[in-house]
Amino acid sequence: MKIALMDSGIGLLAAAAAVRRLRPDADLVLSSDPGSMPWGPRTPEDVTARALAVARAAADHRPDALIVACNTASVHALAALRAELEPALPVIGTVPAIKPAAAAGGPVAIWATPATTGSPYQRGLIRDFAGSAAVTEVPCPGLADAVQYADEAGIEKALAAAAALTPPDVQAVVLGCTHYELVAERIRAAVQQPGRPPVVLHGSAGAVAAQALRRIGAEPAPSAEPSTGLAVLLGGHLSELPETALAYREGRRLSAVSTTR
Repeated sequence: MKIALMDSGIGLLAAAAAVRRLRPDADLVLSSDPGSMPWGPRTPEDVTARALAVARAAADHRPDALIVACNTASVHALAALRAELEPALPVIGTVPAIKPAAAAGGPVAIWATPATTGSPYQRGLIRDFAGSAAVTEVPCPGLADAVQYADEAGIEKALAAAAALTPPDVQAVVLGCTHYELVAERIRAAVQQPGRPPVVLHGSAGAVAAQALRRIGAEPAPSAEPSTGLAVLLGGHLSELPETALAYREGRRLSAVSTTR
């Protein structure tokens, strides 16, 4: 089994780690183009063109499924990716986990990039899936870039700014950018209020990994013999895991059990 994942940068690490938890025996193809980051401020047409290039590089490695581990690419390019690659290659998009976050009925915050925050796409998801839950959209300027480059000062500054915009009574936070899942516990710590129940975080990595398996008719097998197969593509060229990926648990675990090729 071979699963490919694509993103502008290292935001795909969380979903890759989720795939490996469900199917340790899966070979992975990680395709990104960090030189073109950030994708959020780009036009939909530009995002689509760049996403197609990253996806084609992954498809050349003949994976069984392709996970679009990027919210921006899923918003703007998913239809084009599916039109070109399916049915031969199943394409799985990433959607913010608004519905499960709102299921408990308590106040919800959605942390997302400034381009996504307030967008018709996100407002439509809130309308369709939030029900009666109070939802606050929280823009997080600079957080994805700071995570990409493991910029500790930048991460702390962006977290503090977003936490200041988050109502103190929130019960759940939706991580509306795949990069944010790499600093999930730091987000929880930033918004947690003394004396209140633990804030529940809702990412998308586990859901997209499970959906990828369903699309190819595979069952989870967490005890399977681990694979060491890992192909890393940066701008379409075979490379190594970026050094900044090793700043995160997900990147270190992939590196520890994989042979990059």
